Amino acid sequence: MTPQYEQRMQADLNEVRRKLRKVAGLVENQVKDTVRSLIGWDKDLANNVILGDRQVNRRIKEINYLCHAFIIRHAPSAGHLRFASAVLRLNVALERIGDYAGTIGREVLRLTVRPPESVTRDVEIIAQQAGHALGEALTAFFEEDVERALQTHEGLVRPVDVTLKTVLDHLVELASDRVVPLQDSFALVRINNLLKRVSEQADNISEQAIFAITGGGRDPRIFRILFLGEENNRASQMAEAYAEKAFPESGRYSSVGVNPAGTLDPALVEFMDEQGMDVSHKRPALIEGLGEPAQPYHVIVALEEGVLEHIAEVPFRTIVLEWSIDIPEGFSKGVLEDLYKMVAVRVQDLMKTLAGPDAR
Repeated sequence: MTPQYEQRMQADLNEVRRKLRKVAGLVENQVKDTVRSLIGWDKDLANNVILGDRQVNRRIKEINYLCHAFIIRHAPSAGHLRFASAVLRLNVALERIGDYAGTIGREVLRLTVRPPESVTRDVEIIAQQAGHALGEALTAFFEEDVERALQTHEGLVRPVDVTLKTVLDHLVELASDRVVPLQDSFALVRINNLLKRVSEQADNISEQAIFAITGGGRDPRIFRILFLGEENNRASQMAEAYAEKAFPESGRYSSVGVNPAGTLDPALVEFMDEQGMDVSHKRPALIEGLGEPAQPYHVIVALEEGVLEHIAEVPFRTIVLEWSIDIPEGFSKGVLEDLYKMVAVRVQDLMKTLAGPDAR
């Protein structure tokens, strides 16, 4: 590659970066302004955000054109090609965030009365969290900072879920007490959900940063799974032990019971040992909580009828499954063999659904 050609390619890359920084800053300001329009009850500002979405879309379209032209002109490989591909995907995230800001502006215009201070304070909190995640993700992309991108995913995006639940509970309470008109409560729920989506797009941007820098993605997702039984002394223990053996890198597994037995039956311990799984150190456990607020279980699996009734509240993002397993009575070897086969097949299906064919 000649020096002149290298200079031309670098100049084209710099132009893409320059324009991308501008549109990213514009999108960040759109989010801030649309929140300010609600907090300050400024409908003129809300209208400006709505109109500004057109400018965002035009600039993104221009950057997409530059990226495609760059690929055609230079036929890049390795890092340069990854960068151009990541920019195209990042633009999708930025365009969506711009759309969210415009939609929030429209919801502000639909409000019939100025929201109470407690509501705007809630919106401000979730907006700060989502905005911080977005800013850190964009910084990671532009500064090629893998560690910052990983921290954005792990430490800044997930807490928004916790805040959103608290905020929505507060809105329901205010609507029930007629502090907020019902029509307005729907608009405010949508506003908060859209701010949460901003954090989700920040997560996507952090992933594109990692791809552009390393050519890879984040480490494969590790799923937190809880197996729930009545006494936690047969099927749920089997499911936990089998999942740990068959898919140790794809999940973190636990099992509990709603009315746990005192100990595991020796016949179960012996049977599982024959299958290559040591459960002698396990004890039936009582269901007490569903994980830390910022890291709830991804999946809760009920292996017996009626046990789900003992869960007071399921975290917003947790999936609940009820496996219709006909669990026979007793601890004879034949009974345990049949039960083990049924549980193993269900666990395999679950993990391949969650983690794909490469579940391990």
